Amino acid sequence: MPQFQGLSELLPKLQQGLTIDQQQPFISFDSNQYLKGIDQLGSLYNAINYKKVLKITYQDFKSDKPYELILHPYYLKQYNNRWFLFGYNPNKNKPDWNLALDRIEAIEETNDKYLVNQTIDWEEYFEDIIGVTKPVDENPENIKLHFHAQTGKYIESKPLHGSQKSKWLSTDLLEVNLEVMINYELERLILSYGDAVKVIAPATLVTLIKTRLLEAQKLYN
Repeated sequence: MPQFQGLSELLPKLQQGLTIDQQQPFISFDSNQYLKGIDQLGSLYNAINYKKVLKITYQDFKSDKPYELILHPYYLKQYNNRWFLFGYNPNKNKPDWNLALDRIEAIEETNDKYLVNQTIDWEEYFEDIIGVTKPVDENPENIKLHFHAQTGKYIESKPLHGSQKSKWLSTDLLEVNLEVMINYELERLILSYGDAVKVIAPATLVTLIKTRLLEAQKLYN
């Protein structure tokens, strides 16, 4: 049943944690127990559940030092073994402000009145993106990629996105079509496949990936 689809992965995790005999573990899950900020996950979950406004000390990659912001927390999202917190930032008047947990320095509850999320369906929010970065005022585009040889077989068995449609153009060339927005995570994902992938469309993404490759070439020359 659809409401129980997640239990196939959840039950082995719980059973492994509750094992009381002395046998060695025989199953492993992706995780990073040393990820900075992971100890805040429980507190943030409770803040969302009990509708607590937070004062967060945060340092992003562009800042020389930490700064404080107020956030009404709404949603926790895991992507690529990192956790992200989404919520309403009253200073920016933005309901989907995104913070990486490993960049959070401190969290403090406030007595501010919590503003309940009434605008965003979070399951729908992530449907047309890969990762956690949603471009403002952008629409999903048809992304056409060509994957070669063994990489094509891998991509066919492990789709890049739920919208993926694929077909073999030859015995060693797989064409993949995605309906997603162009964002940072999509760029990184494409680049991670190196010379095993070629971007066919749209032209804006072709240009963008070429630019990234030229920048990387200059960096290493």
